[in-house]
Amino acid sequence: MSGVQPPPCEMYFFLVTCCFSFIFFYNSLAIKPLPSWACDMRLLSLYLWKDSSFSHIAKSIRNIILGVILPFFTSRMSCKKKNSSKVESVENPPEMSLLDLPDLVLESILEKLPPEGLCRMGSVCTSLRERCMSDHLWEKLMKTKWGRIVGPSAYREWQWYIASRKGSVFFNQSNPRGLMAYLNQLWPVALIRSSFGSISNKNNFPPLNSTMSLYFALESGKFWFPAQVYNRENGHIGFMLSCYDAELRYDQQTDTFEARYPPHGRRASPIETCVTWDRLRAPATDTSPHDLHISDCLNELHPGDHIEIQWRRNKEFPYGWWYGVVGHLETCDGNANYCRCHDNDTAVLEFNQYSLGSRWRRTTIDRKRHREEGNEADGFYGGIRKLCSNEEISTWKKMWPSQELE
Repeated sequence: MSGVQPPPCEMYFFLVTCCFSFIFFYNSLAIKPLPSWACDMRLLSLYLWKDSSFSHIAKSIRNIILGVILPFFTSRMSCKKKNSSKVESVENPPEMSLLDLPDLVLESILEKLPPEGLCRMGSVCTSLRERCMSDHLWEKLMKTKWGRIVGPSAYREWQWYIASRKGSVFFNQSNPRGLMAYLNQLWPVALIRSSFGSISNKNNFPPLNSTMSLYFALESGKFWFPAQVYNRENGHIGFMLSCYDAELRYDQQTDTFEARYPPHGRRASPIETCVTWDRLRAPATDTSPHDLHISDCLNELHPGDHIEIQWRRNKEFPYGWWYGVVGHLETCDGNANYCRCHDNDTAVLEFNQYSLGSRWRRTTIDRKRHREEGNEADGFYGGIRKLCSNEEISTWKKMWPSQELE
């Protein structure tokens, strides 16, 4: 019987029996289904195979797999996804977007961000971009960093500056540093993600008259603004305890300023570099450095009051503000119970940074008819302003020279 071959029908019966046995065995395995990502990866390998280039035989095998096996796995995967989606919908509720927060909460978050944080947040989407350019957010940042040295005259200069320009202050930045470099890296992302179109469209940036534009114009150093500098020209002995008007621009690399002073007659405008923040302030008055300040406090001056007075070397020089105190008349012994110096038409001004024998130590003014007084030898004294702020007085005392001046 060993040489007798089994009939074909028995062979078919054997194959069918083996197939059904395998199917029953496969379905009886107590194996947990693979996670959805495993099925995805399995299909991904098939799709990658689909895009690969092989020989003619490999292509034939690929076609068989894609035509027979892929639908089988796809049908099983879809069933598993249907079953798992019900579980996931219960276990993983939909995530909340930042824009789903109440407006008040979202504004509170944005108000606490630094400039870099607002730029980063503005690059997320169009809606956040518009919020992050809001003036009220940047006004707080302006007040925090620039409020002490940027005054009304700087804002007026800014209006003249933007009236003479077209486009945005964010363009034409050569070798930007610091916050400007950070903005140049981040803001185009917002433009690409938004529906406003090309990055080259300058209208996508904040308008020129926005507070954000002013902030970055100051940061970039492209905007020269008026302010005043204590102890000009690196604390030159001839300018100790004075404060002079200048045009300033910021240097991000050194975190200092470059100061450009008004010209002295025929001399070119002196320029000073590396001016630190503590030597700057916003202009105390709107008076031009070439004009006499109209004094409105002369009748209120008492001995011991702190004052600033305009002084210039000659008529061609601009005025600077010099620190002093109101003193007693020579006929007064300084006793507060009997002192009547404040009722006298003459007021004594003392500059105690100078030694007792110095000609700059003491001067007098007429309360009723005070205008510019002086001569070419001693200089010219101009308007007076009384200091009522402890902060202003303490700032002057911090500038006090280490030794008396002659």
